[in-house]
Amino acid sequence: MASLLDGCTPWPEEFVDHYWAAGHWQGNTLDNLLRGWALRYGPRTALVHDGTRLTYAQLNRRADRMAAGFRGRGLRPGMRVVLQLPNVPEFVVTAFALMRAGLVPVFCPLSSREPEVAGVVRTAQAVGYVGPSTHQGFDHTAMAARIAARWPFLRRVFTYETPGSESPYGGLTTDPSNCQYAPLGSLDAPPEPALPQSAGQVAFLLVSGTGVLVPRTHDDFAHQATAAARSVALGEDDVYLAALPAEADLALGAPGVIGALSAGATVVLADATDPAAWFAALAREGVTVTALTPDTARRRLDALPATGPAPSALRLAQIAGTPPDRTVAERIGTALDCRVQQVFGTPEGLLTLTRPADPDDAVLATHGRPLSPDDQIRLVDDGGDPVPDGTPGELLARGPHTIRGYYRAPDHDARAFTPDGYLRTGHLAHRTPDGDLVVTGRCDDAA
Repeated sequence: MASLLDGCTPWPEEFVDHYWAAGHWQGNTLDNLLRGWALRYGPRTALVHDGTRLTYAQLNRRADRMAAGFRGRGLRPGMRVVLQLPNVPEFVVTAFALMRAGLVPVFCPLSSREPEVAGVVRTAQAVGYVGPSTHQGFDHTAMAARIAARWPFLRRVFTYETPGSESPYGGLTTDPSNCQYAPLGSLDAPPEPALPQSAGQVAFLLVSGTGVLVPRTHDDFAHQATAAARSVALGEDDVYLAALPAEADLALGAPGVIGALSAGATVVLADATDPAAWFAALAREGVTVTALTPDTARRRLDALPATGPAPSALRLAQIAGTPPDRTVAERIGTALDCRVQQVFGTPEGLLTLTRPADPDDAVLATHGRPLSPDDQIRLVDDGGDPVPDGTPGELLARGPHTIRGYYRAPDHDARAFTPDGYLRTGHLAHRTPDGDLVVTGRCDDAA
C-alpha cells in the first residue's frame, strides 16, 4: 500500500497496482520532477512576472536553498505549512521548496480571511504560515499573529515583501505568544542532500469548496498535470499565462503551472483583475495558452477597444465554468482568434475537458470527456440509480487523480463517498448522445 499521511484515505491495493501498470503513476515526487526539468530545460525561461525572469535552473536552485532554509528553522518532514501568496514567482518557489523539505504546503486562497484561514490552520495543525506582509490593503501578518495566539502549534510566520518594499522583520523576531516571524527572503541556505520521499505521500493540501482539506499525492497530481499538458499538446515553445489564482486546481495543474513546467514551457504569472494588463501580457510575452472563468472572459471581452485586441500568439483559451457558456466561448474564440477548451474540474481531482480536435458543437456546449482513460464516471438519481443519457443526475467519479477521502474528515467522507469509493461531487450533469459531459451546476442549486 502506498504510504500516505496519517488522516488520509489510500486507494485500494488493486487500484494502486492498476494505475502503476497503466503508467498513470510513475513514482516521482513533484520536487524531484523539478530537478529533472532543470536538467532538461536549464537555461530556458521557466517563470516570468513583471520584470522578473527565472530559468528552470534558477527555479530549481532557489527551491533547493529555500528548502534548506525551512529545515534550518526547525521545520521537519510531514509538518504542514499554510501557503497564501499572490501570483508571484515566490509562490512557485515556496511550493516546491516546502515539498523538497518534506513539508506539506496547504494552498489557501489569497482571498480567504481570518475565519477561513484559522479553520485551515486548525484542521491541518499547521506549524507555519507563508503570506504577504500586506496585500491590497489587508494585513496578512496581523491576521497570522491573531491566529497564532489562538493555536499554539502555529509558530513560524514567513512574510513575502513586494520588491522594493522594506521588511518590518530585519531578522527573526518573536511575539509574546512565542511565534517567530521572518521575511520569506531570509530562507536561504546551502542545499542539503535530497530527502528520501515516496510519490504515494501527500504532496499538498487544497481547500475544497465546502472548506474541508483535499490531500493530493505526488503520483496523482503529476499524472493530472502532465496528462492535461499532453491533451493540449503543450511544448517548449508554449507560453502559459496564469492569471487565475495559482492555488486553484485549474491554474495549478489542468495543465496550469505544473503542467506547463513539465513540458518545458514558460509560465507568465499575472494578476487576473486588470483586463488591460492581461491583454498587454498576451502581446508582450507571446502567450499561447491561458485559462479563464466565464466572468473573467466577459470582462476581458467588454474591455476590448472597438479596434479589437492587438495581434497575439494565443492558440488556446480554457474556460472553466458551469454550465458551459456557449456565447462567451464563441466570443472569446472569435475576438482572440484562438481555439477554446471547456473545462470542469474540482480540487478533489476530477477533470473533464474538451479536446482541441473535437467538433465545434462539443467544444462550445459541453465539458468533453474525463482526462484519464481510467476515470470512472456515474450519473445517478437521488436513490443512487444510474440515469439514462440526456437525463440530469449527480456526477460521481473515481480514478487515478481523484481522491478517496478528505484530510482528517471521516464524518464528511461518510457522506461524500459511496461504499465502493466514488466521490459524490455534488454537481448535476448529463451525458450527450456523443458521450460528452455537460455539468450544469450544483445539486443543491436545483432544489
